[in-house]
Amino acid sequence: MNKTVENFAATAKANLEATQALATKAQAGVEKLVDLNLAASKAALSESFEHAQAVLAAKDPQALAALQASLAKPLAEKTTAYAQEFQKIIAGASAEFTSAAQANMAEVQKGFATLVESATQGAPAGSESATAFFNQAMSASQNAFKTAQASAQQAVDTAQANFTAATTR
Repeated sequence: MNKTVENFAATAKANLEATQALATKAQAGVEKLVDLNLAASKAALSESFEHAQAVLAAKDPQALAALQASLAKPLAEKTTAYAQEFQKIIAGASAEFTSAAQANMAEVQKGFATLVESATQGAPAGSESATAFFNQAMSASQNAFKTAQASAQQAVDTAQANFTAATTR
């Protein structure tokens, strides 16, 4: 029974380490988004003052109208560039997170299988059918997780492709 406790403790420790790694990756992604937003807000503030100075320097209504018209295209380009960079950060973080989660899930499943095997070895006689049922349920849940993970990845890939297509037009 002591081996079961050791296996459980090792599995819990591995899960904690994996969770810490995922949290670190998530924090790195958030830091990139904060940096992007800070850069965008600094640029917007600077451009606002430049625009205000240009508006005050306009000599007639035609110059003012031309100034206003000249702002539309650069604003659209900057908005598109911001959206693309935002999407790039999110996609990168998502890919790293998914990769780490998949690797972690494989380790968790392996540790859990070892734990179950260790626990079932000491099971009393006559519990074979319950053990077999538990193993089948565990296998089914792993298959369901893999299917859900594949569907989620397909949805992310489709959304990313649609976003890329929309921002490159």
